[in-house]
Amino acid sequence: MFGNWIGFDADLFGQLERMRREMDQLFGDGNGASGIRSVAAGTFPAINVGGSPEQVDVYVFAPGIDPKQVDISLQQNLLTVSGERSVSHPESAQFYRRERFNGKFRRVLSLPEDVDPDRVTARYRDGVLHIQVQRREELKPRRIEVQ
Repeated sequence: MFGNWIGFDADLFGQLERMRREMDQLFGDGNGASGIRSVAAGTFPAINVGGSPEQVDVYVFAPGIDPKQVDISLQQNLLTVSGERSVSHPESAQFYRRERFNGKFRRVLSLPEDVDPDRVTARYRDGVLHIQVQRREELKPRRIEVQ
């Protein structure tokens, strides 16, 4: 936009912004995670996790990704969701602000110990990846009647 403006290269501003983000990540900027289970603002993709006695539901909010490019694995109760999101734009486009995530991502979640790694399903619809992990039958509490 400014090109060579009073001796300053326009790329200098981009480099300063990158350095500011890296410093914020290193030292914290006050807008980061507020709890042990929280992540910093802007983490992609956003995730909601819920559960019932039968299953654990993980909702991954990832609009604009190709579901065939998402890798999901469950090992030792760690659910890993990784992939890449490509946002195309014309080569001649100039950006003054870019807030939409573009690039590789990876999220790792610790699930309860009673999940069954052999009973996992995943569906992607309307930008939301819904992963269902069933709980093991033998670990579910059962009611014992007193006679």
